[in-house]
Amino acid sequence: MDEKKISLKLKHISQSYIVDNKVFDAVVDVSLDVYKSEFLVVLGPGRCGKTVLLNMIAGLEKPVDGEILLDGEALKGSDERIGMVFQKRALMPWKTVMENVEFGPKLKGIPKKERRETAQKYIDLVGLQGFEKSYPNELSGGMKQRVAIARALAMEPEVLLFDEPTSALDPEMVGEVLSVMKQLANEGLTMVIVTHEMAFARDVSTRTIFMDKGYIVEDAPPQELFNNPKEARTREFLSRFMQG
Repeated sequence: MDEKKISLKLKHISQSYIVDNKVFDAVVDVSLDVYKSEFLVVLGPGRCGKTVLLNMIAGLEKPVDGEILLDGEALKGSDERIGMVFQKRALMPWKTVMENVEFGPKLKGIPKKERRETAQKYIDLVGLQGFEKSYPNELSGGMKQRVAIARALAMEPEVLLFDEPTSALDPEMVGEVLSVMKQLANEGLTMVIVTHEMAFARDVSTRTIFMDKGYIVEDAPPQELFNNPKEARTREFLSRFMQG
């Protein structure tokens, strides 16, 4: 582990909100190192802080306490070195697949020929070659999510975050998106993924974290966490979600 290079470092991160005139602690004093080329999966029940944690890493929310560092540099907000794929794809319906994917590089001022080549590279990577001129309403849910992944990849981020990328998909479309994510893992992209796909987390991740009530309860390699969880809360959660 000492030889691995840290990509992301979270230092005592906390986030809270006022709900019904009471303070709700969404994330509580979380410290975490994410290593380069790591496939880190975050599991946990609803409202445990998973998505809030991702939003803070992405710069969409500012922690009330603590700091987040990328390559040793403190992040002050959103950073183009960190990409994110959301539950809802938020594709621009008036733009084609190619136009959606090249949108980020276009904003960065990358010349048309270069950004088209970059977009095509990632369209091919997610298996959508031949659909460059299609519009989102002409695609299946799984294809739309693959466009969203290609769009994030076209920014060529150092770290890619996924927030429940298969939650809005029909079951038969889940596999095609997980296949792309597995391919990215094999290529060594640093990824942090919130998912409810337990078998995928167990079989593909390099490290798994279980959160509950804003805390990291357990942090272990997937084989250890799924087969021999140390904490009672982790065992209770997995017993409900891994039945059958």
